[in-house]
Amino acid sequence: MSPSLQVTAIHADASATDADRFIVGQDPEGHWVAIEIHGRAGGLFRSRKDAVDYAEDETDHRPDAVLLSGASIELRV
Repeated sequence: MSPSLQVTAIHADASATDADRFIVGQDPEGHWVAIEIHGRAGGLFRSRKDAVDYAEDETDHRPDAVLLSGASIELRV
């Protein structure tokens, strides 16, 4: 069983700007998830490419705005 991240436990570090940043990964069931680090946006996707494309579009394709997670991500509704 791999460790999981919860949106409520993800915070931007003090040096980060208020600009949106997303984490992309898979939930425990294997669905692809993209979540804004403050929990303001996100969703479930059919593929990694779809999740990354969504996150990149939401962040205006800024470098370093989309992070890939090796741990499971839980989308809390």
